[in-house]
Amino acid sequence: MLASMGLVFEVLTGIAVFVLLVAEWTKNGALRWIAKPIAALGFILAALAQGATQSDYGRAVLVALVLSFAGDVLLIPKSKTAFKVGVIAFLLAHVGYVVAFFQRELSLVHAGLAAMVLVPIAALVVRTILPGVSKELRGPVFAYVAVISTMVAFAVATQNATIIAAAICFYFSDLCVARERFMKSSFANKLLGLPLYFGAQLIFVATIRAP
Repeated sequence: MLASMGLVFEVLTGIAVFVLLVAEWTKNGALRWIAKPIAALGFILAALAQGATQSDYGRAVLVALVLSFAGDVLLIPKSKTAFKVGVIAFLLAHVGYVVAFFQRELSLVHAGLAAMVLVPIAALVVRTILPGVSKELRGPVFAYVAVISTMVAFAVATQNATIIAAAICFYFSDLCVARERFMKSSFANKLLGLPLYFGAQLIFVATIRAP
């Protein structure tokens, strides 16, 4: 019963993401305020249906999802203050995922190898977006790039293909957000970034019951 409810909530998220994309395409702010929170609530409810509260890993994932929900809502308004707080919420969400990964068996060798790849990529990302980042946002943005890179490195350390796929999808969705905010505003950023982001969250949800 709970598993079937989880599927219902996943479908709810999928439908809400489609509506959100329509809202972004038509620049309908009211519809955006309806669709985005529903899409985010869907992945939280799906996690609960998967039994997120029944394990340390599941609880950590659930905390990360709730923080992501907060970040989603805070990124809706066009406000620098809300954006800054939203970035902090997502940063903490990534920390939550790292905590979740530590509930599994990790390979520090794999984490180190991943870091060797991710550090130069992170440096390139920072260098690319830096011209568009205001001084007040540079600290949070630098910290965010470091934390999300750490999240991906420890996802690789789990040696779990599903977790790694979710982390990579999340990483690329964040690159789309960065491009939208600091480089060039375009519907293409949202067309790619939103499905990647919500897909990543649903993939993380799927790992709650998986070995």
